[in-house]
Amino acid sequence: MPKILCLTGLVISGLVFVLFLVDLIMTVAGLGSLFQYPSYFMAIVFLIASGTLGYLSWSTFRELK
Repeated sequence: MPKILCLTGLVISGLVFVLFLVDLIMTVAGLGSLFQYPSYFMAIVFLIASGTLGYLSWSTFRELK
């Protein structure tokens, strides 16, 4: 069960990272935003948070083997 939770955390963090990376790139390029109110700060905070979740999930998964 803990391995499944680690993998779920990895998948969710990857999806959030890709979503906000695309949003940040679109906002910087001037193509609009995926959300109603574009915010550079929000996108960067979510990128950092999802990267941190991915790292923690990966390191925990490695310890469980």
